[in-house]
Amino acid sequence: MAIYNLGSINMDHFYEVDHLPVSGETLASLSYRVGLGGKGANQSIAAALSGAQVRHIGAIGAEGEWCKARLSDAGVDTDHVVILSTATGHANICVDTAGENLIILYSGANAQISEAQIDKALREAGSDDYLVLQNETGLTFEAAQMARARGAFVVYSAAPFDATRAIQMLPVVDLLVVNEVEAQQLSKALGTAIEDIDVPNLLITRGSNGAEWRVGATGERISVDAFTVDPVDTTGAGDCFIGNTVAALDQGMTIADAMRFGAAASAIQVTRHGTADAMPSRAEVEAFLAEKGSD
Repeated sequence: MAIYNLGSINMDHFYEVDHLPVSGETLASLSYRVGLGGKGANQSIAAALSGAQVRHIGAIGAEGEWCKARLSDAGVDTDHVVILSTATGHANICVDTAGENLIILYSGANAQISEAQIDKALREAGSDDYLVLQNETGLTFEAAQMARARGAFVVYSAAPFDATRAIQMLPVVDLLVVNEVEAQQLSKALGTAIEDIDVPNLLITRGSNGAEWRVGATGERISVDAFTVDPVDTTGAGDCFIGNTVAALDQGMTIADAMRFGAAASAIQVTRHGTADAMPSRAEVEAFLAEKGSD
């Protein structure tokens, strides 16, 4: 069993500020640091640290070779991460004292991944495997078709949200992941109720209010509460939740247990600064769950 992840790889530039800037404002940063990020890299590291076999499909520029090394150090297979002449993708992230953030993205090499690269990476995928997708790379529709042809389970996070792209993806996904706002935006674009979005499985994340998984065929709803913590940086929390939840599913957990595992992981992650660098290990998540018991 393996998790294939067609995902972005970014260099994250963090600026700590006492409040998020508004239009026309010049704001001095209290601190600066750089780390590995990108929704794809975040999810791959989260899943790998929880014990899953993860194969990342991505692209970087020459100046981003340390990003590939960081993925490898976390246990991610990077054989299908290519180095291109385009600059590595990056994000400028402002984080305020309450842990809220404002992010500006540059796609860079993430937008240059080829169909041939994806096809080569997925040749060994099968019915026991997962493909994880999000909107920070191109060719998600094509990748989903390739994976489904091989019997793999396709997980698609419709973020950053684009209604046209999300609608295109609906026929080729097994699990659609959206947050509350994205669910409402997609519902409006489709002209239908959220409950009637036609996908086999729908996972709606609600931040501090937990998450809900809806099974399309039966109408079953599986909910998990978020754990109460004092966050310092919420950047990457959704990626942490998705990576750990999919990894737990890949390792045989039930949907309910996998979501609880993901919720615990993201609860730990938001108490740390950073994105990929803040992802917890499986041992940390298990210890957190043991401490919480049945709460």
